[in-house]
Order: sequence, then structure tokens, then C-alpha cells
Amino acid sequence: MDSPRPARERIPISPEIMKTSKFTPGGFRLAVKRASAGRGLFALESIPKGACIIEYTGPALTEEEWLNARNRYLFKVTEKKTIDGWNKENTARYINHSCRPNCEIEIRKGRVFVMAKRAIKPGEELAYYYGKEYFDQHIKPIGCKCLKCMLAARVKAR
Repeated sequence: MDSPRPARERIPISPEIMKTSKFTPGGFRLAVKRASAGRGLFALESIPKGACIIEYTGPALTEEEWLNARNRYLFKVTEKKTIDGWNKENTARYINHSCRPNCEIEIRKGRVFVMAKRAIKPGEELAYYYGKEYFDQHIKPIGCKCLKCMLAARVKAR
């Protein structure tokens, strides 16, 4: 009769090995500072192209909650899921719109990740394009305050 097989020894996995997913935020140092559109989120260190910078977090709203919400931090993930990012622990809520963004959004399994569209230098404000619908309804009527549009307005005024 064969002797029973020994149980496999569990080998602890280091946190560094577990950080292999493209969708794991990189733990970059970021700061909320004054920006042209109010407050913005700025890089305090270099961020490489393609890096996952931060996740946009908050509770998922029901359709009724979404229709009655009165804040500017709603992120529509799908037709049936909207995230309420109002909580100040959601640092990603400070990322402003830009017509020439350095970040882009990737949605993975119902979660929203902010990715570096290009290499980002220390001191640069993080920004992504909010989408045509949001732009037309909320930004265009008051004028876009992103760096690209502000510079274009100055040149036009000369």
C-alpha cells in the first residue's frame, strides 16, 4: 500500500510578485493642488507610459440614486453602473478634463483605472478626456479650462 502523499507546502507570495497586473495602481506619489479648473491631481514623481496610476473608486449607485445625485463626481461605467466618487478618499476625483490628456481611462471588470497615456513628469497635472457627452453638456457651455484650450484662447486674443 502506498503511503499518503505529503501535503504541499504553502510558499508565501511576496507583495512584489502579486503586483504583476496591468491594473494594479503603481503607488505613485500624487498631490491635490490648485489648478486652472479648481483643484487638480498632480504627479510628484515620474510616471512611465502605460502605468496604472490610480483607481477611481466609490459606491455603485442604483438608477434612482444616479438620477437624484447632485454631485460632479459620477463616473458612468456601463449603462447600468455608475460610480459615485464624491468621497474625499477617492483621490482620482481630482483628475480634471483635458482636450490633450496625459491619461486615459480603462475599465476592467466594472472597475475604473487611470492609466498614463504617455510619460508624465513630476509637477504635471493629471488629466483625461471626459468624453463628448460630458464635454458638450458641462464644459463647453462655460468654456474649457484645460491647458490646451487656455493657451489657444490666449493666442486667439492677441
